[in-house]
Amino acid sequence: MLSAILLGLIEGVTEFLPISSTGHLLIAEHWLGRRSDLFNIVIQAGAILAVTLIYRERLWQLLVRSNEPANRRYAAQLVTAFLITAVLGVIAARLGFKLPDAVQPVAWALVIGGLWMIVAEWVAARRPDSREISWGVVVAVGLAQIVAAIFPGTSRSAAAIFAAMLARTSNRSAATEFTFLVGIPTMYAASAYALLKELRHATGAEHWGELGLAFLVSMVSAFVAVKWLLGYVRTHRFTGFAVYRMVLGAALILLA
Repeated sequence: MLSAILLGLIEGVTEFLPISSTGHLLIAEHWLGRRSDLFNIVIQAGAILAVTLIYRERLWQLLVRSNEPANRRYAAQLVTAFLITAVLGVIAARLGFKLPDAVQPVAWALVIGGLWMIVAEWVAARRPDSREISWGVVVAVGLAQIVAAIFPGTSRSAAAIFAAMLARTSNRSAATEFTFLVGIPTMYAASAYALLKELRHATGAEHWGELGLAFLVSMVSAFVAVKWLLGYVRTHRFTGFAVYRMVLGAALILLA
């Protein structure tokens, strides 16, 4: 029961922070015990639901005010970024791609991702503050999400946010919002696909009480973490997250 709570907490806190939830869960499971793919899919769904609730007003505005040019363009950009990721994700699945479950690749991805974040912050700081989401940003975010899906430890949110900042959107808040909004349909689709696949081969050995508790812990902790992050990025850079990634990755490389 305790391990389920801890894994739900780790998933909720790390899913949308730029530090890689997949990497942290993989590392945690080396000490807390391996969980089923169904367990990991369901607790991820808890984190996605939390972000959906946070952005419910923005999503509703895009829906009911779709006649406004700005909203229509933004919605089209969200759909386009999602489709880029979805199409490439299907191709990767058809090619039989499977995420590795070793710690070493995660460790290197954490270090490289941390360096990538510092470079992106440095580049963005030397540009005029821009909240514009160009079509180049849309393509960059779509591609970044699939890169994160292929390399555990990369972090979907980190890859997408900093791809947006390098492409043109130098404003951290605008880049973060677009990335999170794109992440909602992307992660729902990926979770639904994986869930249906797992249910076809379910053994019936899942501890549903623990799974439900982990889902709730993930949802609540993700809600708190994302609310905090959205306030944080208004006045702070991501440098602290980059340093954390590099320190953790280096430690794992030395200990592996």
